[in-house]
Amino acid sequence: MTERDGGPVTVISFDGVSKGFPATRRGSAVSALDDVDLAVERGSIVGVIGYSGAGKSTLVRLVNGLEKPTAGVVEVLGVDVGSASATQLRGLRGRIGMIFQQFNLFTSRTVRGNVAYPLKVAGWKKQDIAPRVAELLDFVGIGDKANSFPRALSGGQKQRVGIARAIAANPELLLADEATSALDPQTTGEVLALLKEINRTLGITIVVITHQISVVHELCDQVIVMDGGRVVDSGDTYRVFAHPRAALTERFVSAVTQGVPTGETLEALLLGGGTLISADVNEFTSENAAEVFEKHGVRHTVVFGGVTDIRGRQLGTLTYRVHADEGVLDAVVAELSTRTRAQLLRAPDAPPAQETPARGEEVSS
Repeated sequence: MTERDGGPVTVISFDGVSKGFPATRRGSAVSALDDVDLAVERGSIVGVIGYSGAGKSTLVRLVNGLEKPTAGVVEVLGVDVGSASATQLRGLRGRIGMIFQQFNLFTSRTVRGNVAYPLKVAGWKKQDIAPRVAELLDFVGIGDKANSFPRALSGGQKQRVGIARAIAANPELLLADEATSALDPQTTGEVLALLKEINRTLGITIVVITHQISVVHELCDQVIVMDGGRVVDSGDTYRVFAHPRAALTERFVSAVTQGVPTGETLEALLLGGGTLISADVNEFTSENAAEVFEKHGVRHTVVFGGVTDIRGRQLGTLTYRVHADEGVLDAVVAELSTRTRAQLLRAPDAPPAQETPARGEEVSS
């Protein structure tokens, strides 16, 4: 764990990290991580997102010391994972809480027994365990379920037990591995709200491993996008979403903002007459497109797109159907282009419309 000039403390650091697995009788050698650099600051909530096979699970196993890097340096809470002894790694794991997709609860133990288990392992005194468990169950909102067994709980309740267990021994770092993948949307929202509260009130650093972009934009300060074992984009969540540097990031973002219409959707919209103009909505937009249209006396209607909220900041793309002559349209697009990325949309076989860069597009993370 490092601190420079009184700045942020880094609790997880990957420096040129690669991890490979040798060939087996069932398959060839695998390169799970390839030259990964990343840093997680104390007190932050960081999302690691990617599709299956991106290397997310291997990254988690390196963080909690279940695997050692093939190359590079992994440092977690001041421990060099690659050179640490078995005793040091056990000590490291005691400072890390884990939340799992399938809950991993003991079916033969009550809710109280599940949450008490890590405290017993950590050597807590018996008289201290009961009040700590009661405090935790109240904190996660299931104080009335202390004597219930996991089979009697809903998925959301089971995950609350898992969260209480994960923070029982006051960890410095919490790893949530696909913690909401098995939950319905409403329960997912409740779990994310609980994780925010844990970060806010307890100051625990949280790393969320997920393939759900909605989890990242609702919860995370920072995001790390992984593809094929490499980090392809990273930084402030809003910056990464507003100005993606990788095609995979654009694909994730389009799932929550809809983006610019293409294909059959665009063809159907074009049949409605008028001219289509798409404009990005982001924190660099000093005026919204509707105000520009009104200034130039242009009739307009939103026909496609969406805007989402990322940690209190708006991001999205809206497509308008407008009615005006060519000279006015050129003036409108020119003015929009001084504020955001805007473009005229045409049929697929028409000459491509010139896309203008968004002001602030080169802002770094």
